[in-house]
Amino acid sequence: MTGRVVALWGNLRDSFWLLPAVMAALALLLAEGAVNVDERVSLDTVRQFPWIYGGSADGARSMLGAIAGSVIGVAGTTFSITIAALSLASSQMGPRLLEHFTRDRANQLTLGTFIATFAYCLLVLRTVRGGEESPFVPHLAVTLGLGLALVSLAVLIYFIAHIATGINVGHVIRLVSGELTRAIEAQFSSQAERPSPGAAPALPQAQPQDAEEVRAKDSGYLQALDVDALLRLARKHDAVIRLTVRPGDFVFPGMAVALTSPAALEDVRAALLTGPRRTSSQDVEFAAQQLVEVAVRALSPGINDPFTAIAVLDHLGAALCRVSGRELPPSRHLVAGHLRLAVPMTDYDGLTDVMFHQIRQNGAGHPAVTLRLLEVLESVAQQEPRPERRSSLRRHADLTLRAALRETQEEADRRDLEERHRRVLEVTGPG
Repeated sequence: MTGRVVALWGNLRDSFWLLPAVMAALALLLAEGAVNVDERVSLDTVRQFPWIYGGSADGARSMLGAIAGSVIGVAGTTFSITIAALSLASSQMGPRLLEHFTRDRANQLTLGTFIATFAYCLLVLRTVRGGEESPFVPHLAVTLGLGLALVSLAVLIYFIAHIATGINVGHVIRLVSGELTRAIEAQFSSQAERPSPGAAPALPQAQPQDAEEVRAKDSGYLQALDVDALLRLARKHDAVIRLTVRPGDFVFPGMAVALTSPAALEDVRAALLTGPRRTSSQDVEFAAQQLVEVAVRALSPGINDPFTAIAVLDHLGAALCRVSGRELPPSRHLVAGHLRLAVPMTDYDGLTDVMFHQIRQNGAGHPAVTLRLLEVLESVAQQEPRPERRSSLRRHADLTLRAALRETQEEADRRDLEERHRRVLEVTGPG
C-alpha cells in the first residue's frame, strides 16, 4: 500500500466507530444464521439438550426484549459516566489525550459488544411468532442471545476495571510513551537498514525557470506524505520536487507547500494528506509533545505535581535511547543517483528541543525536576555514540543548569545541580 493509503487506513482503524460497526454487522449475520438453523431443526431435537431454551413464544419475546433494553441502557449509562470521568482527568493531563480513549481497543470492544448484543436480540425478536397458525420460536437463537447477555456482563466488569486504570496518569504516560516508541521504530531506520554512506547531492538553491509553487486548496494539519508516489511523479516528469512543509505543519489555504514542474502540480497535491488534527504516523514530534504536555500541566501552579514530570522525563529519556543507533528520516530522496525529492524533516536537535525546552522552562523552579532532567541527559549521552548528538544533549544540560541556578537559592541544591551538570560534561565532553 502507498503511504497515503496507509495513513488513511490508520485514521480509519483508530476511529471509535469502526470496530463496533463491524461487530454489529457480525451480530446481524449471526442472528440470521441462528434463525435459519432453527428453521431446519425440529422441536424434538431441541428438547434433547436441556441447556437450549425450550419455552414459549411469549417467554422468548420477554427474554429478548429484556436483554436488548438492559444492554443498551447499560451502554448509555456506562459511557456517559466514563466521559464525565475523562473530562475531569483531561483537565490534569490535557484534552488531546482523550484521543487515546477513542483509540483504545478495549473501549471499542466494550461498546461493540453492547451494540452487537442489542442488534442481535432485535433481529431475533422479529422472527418470534405465536398463535396457532404458524408458531415459530427460534430456540437456538434465543439461547445464543442469553449467552451474549452473559458475555456483555463479563465485558462490563472488565470495562469498569479497565477505565479505572485508564484515567490513571501513570497509565496514560505509558500509553503515550508506547505511541512514541512505535513512531520511532516505524520512522527511524536502524544502522543495519541504513544505506551505504555517500555524499547526498545538495539541493539546488534555485529552482528551474519553469518550476511553479504548489498551493494548498484546503487548510489542516499535514498528516502524511506519500513518498513513493512523489518519487514516481518526479521520475516521470524528470523533475525535482521540493516540499516546504513537513508532517505536523499546519497548512493554510493558498499556502505554498511545494515547488515542482507545472505538469506535476495536481499530482503533488494528491500525495499530501491533510486532516483536522496531528497524528504520529509520520510526525514523531507530536507523540513527544503529548508527553511534554502532561509534564507541563503537572508543573503548573494549580496542580504542582513534580513526580509526574519526573516520570515523563524518564520515558522521554528511554525514547531517546531507542533513537541511538538509528537514522532519522532522510530529507533527500534519490532515484538512480539523481535527487528527486527534498522534504524538510526534523533533526536530532529539533527532537530534543521538543522534548526538553518546555519542561526546562516550566520546571526551573523545581530542583527535583531539573536534577532529574540532567540525570536523564547523562543516561542518554552514555548510550549515544555520535558526537553531534552528544553536543545537542550537552547544550540542553547547559541551558538547564543556567535556568535552574537563576531560580534556586538554596546552596545545597545549587551544588547538586552543578555536580549533575559536571557528570553530563564528563560523558559528552566540554563544548
